[in-house]
Amino acid sequence: MGRSSSQHPTELELAILKVLWQSAPRTVEGVREALAAADRDLTHSSVITVMNIMVRKRYLNRTKKGRAFEYEPLLRGRDVNRRFLHDLVNRVFDGSAKAVMLELLETSDVDADELAEIRRLIDRGARGRRR
Repeated sequence: MGRSSSQHPTELELAILKVLWQSAPRTVEGVREALAAADRDLTHSSVITVMNIMVRKRYLNRTKKGRAFEYEPLLRGRDVNRRFLHDLVNRVFDGSAKAVMLELLETSDVDADELAEIRRLIDRGARGRRR
């Protein structure tokens, strides 16, 4: 039985997208080197195979530059993050943003500065909804 398709990038596809979100366009070799610098040492053929799959999935665009192709992301990081989060909230927390926030606060090491920032964001959101 084959692997079921997902609406989300795989772990490796996401790692490649993160490289390209930081600096694009890049060649396969440039992406491979960035992945290796992040302790993800893969062969050139492995990276090119995945990146070609990503082109077919419309995650990446490729353009011929000399003898090589340069790749750019077609997906924005914010959009991918939101899709993952929306899926997580719906599947794991039955659509409850409150349950997600409680779980994060109970299981994460949130320092005082982060907690103050979270409070500011909640207050700003609450003020915006009262208008």
